[in-house]
Amino acid sequence: MSRFLTLTDVGEILNISSAQTYALVRSGELPAIQIGGRGQWRVEQSKLEEYIAAAYEKTAESVKHSQDSV
Repeated sequence: MSRFLTLTDVGEILNISSAQTYALVRSGELPAIQIGGRGQWRVEQSKLEEYIAAAYEKTAESVKHSQDSV
């Protein structure tokens, strides 16, 4: 796999729509760069992996808090 992924690639990996992928990038939640004259977005593979790991941590914390409330 190459170092940089298109937003389409990211969406396929995360199984989300292109609009959701674009929103993650535009909000800064998923770091990305714009390249080329047309400003195409690219996400570095390592940044996507960091995002996924952080999402797992956030989910685990959320589950733990919901269990503590019961």
